[in-house]
Amino acid sequence: MEKKRVVVKIGSSSLTNAKGEIDEKKLSDHIASIAILKKLGHEVILVSSGAVAAGFAKLGYPSRPVTLKGKQAAAAVGQSLLIQNYIKQFSQFDIIPAQILLTRNDFSKRDRYRNAYSTLMELLERGILPIINENDTVSVEELTFGDNDMLSALVSGLVHAGQLIILTDINGLYDSNPKDNPDAKRYDFIEGITEEFMKGAEGSGSKVGTGGMKSKLVAAETAISLGVKVFIGNGSGKEKLISILEGHGDGTYIGKDELTAINNNRQWISLHSTVQGSLYVDKGAETALMNHGSSLLPAGIYKIEGIFEKGNVVEVIGESGRIGKGEVLYSSDELMSIIGKKSEECKNAEHPSRTTVIHRDKWVKI
Repeated sequence: MEKKRVVVKIGSSSLTNAKGEIDEKKLSDHIASIAILKKLGHEVILVSSGAVAAGFAKLGYPSRPVTLKGKQAAAAVGQSLLIQNYIKQFSQFDIIPAQILLTRNDFSKRDRYRNAYSTLMELLERGILPIINENDTVSVEELTFGDNDMLSALVSGLVHAGQLIILTDINGLYDSNPKDNPDAKRYDFIEGITEEFMKGAEGSGSKVGTGGMKSKLVAAETAISLGVKVFIGNGSGKEKLISILEGHGDGTYIGKDELTAINNNRQWISLHSTVQGSLYVDKGAETALMNHGSSLLPAGIYKIEGIFEKGNVVEVIGESGRIGKGEVLYSSDELMSIIGKKSEECKNAEHPSRTTVIHRDKWVKI
């Protein structure tokens, strides 16, 4: 089998018992299956929930807390307990884990985004197993990923994984809720996520995690857009992850065989950057950007909104509405003096060759 870079996401429902506590048997099962992957030469990144589940009992809560302060306190205690458990059990297989806690800020800030990538690459090159979770102790609603499903999708894109495996308590995607309809039909493979699938996933999923089936489909859609194939399902035994990679998993495979990977710069612009202004372009520029893979030149711009600096990200608006985002090579003040002008009119002694406003390599369609 071809060696792959694999992101495995284990949700709360796949880690906990009926009381919402960490289930040691389930955890050991996951660890053994990951160990097999690494033994066979695959690179593995684990995105693991479970911090709140591991910690709430230590705080005296009778069940999983529902308040924000309760969840954050439980996560503060539980994250260290969870990683200690991982370290102890992975040591049996001579695997060294590395804990990485992330927030949205680590993706939205370009330098942090690059640093996260560099750190993950260094760990993988040295044979270490990165274990990633959201930093629930300090996260506020505006800076969260929403759930670890989305975090796993963004991580899989960041590291250019060959496969994202989302383990959950439901063995794949069905045409109706299998908990309510015993005749529900499972989809073994779908090429992409449609609105019909999204509507069908409303309300389905576990009560112990933050993400139901819909959040997994949103995450899958994101991963596929970044060039990563997805599996959603479950399984047991140390061979389960190998079976999934071989195409025999108990769940649903999502994504065509040939997906186009998106470079990290475009990923950041598309999913994580903050828009600082707007450029309005004519029909010719819109066609060149959307259909011909061209860069944006001053001649195609007729209006600017907002104040921005060189290197900021702006949205581009055409006759059909918002068409994309890109990194500008001019400040708004500089650009104001050259919009609508042909390239040769924009050249000057200081910048004789700088006529492109947004280079095609730093442009993404919406």
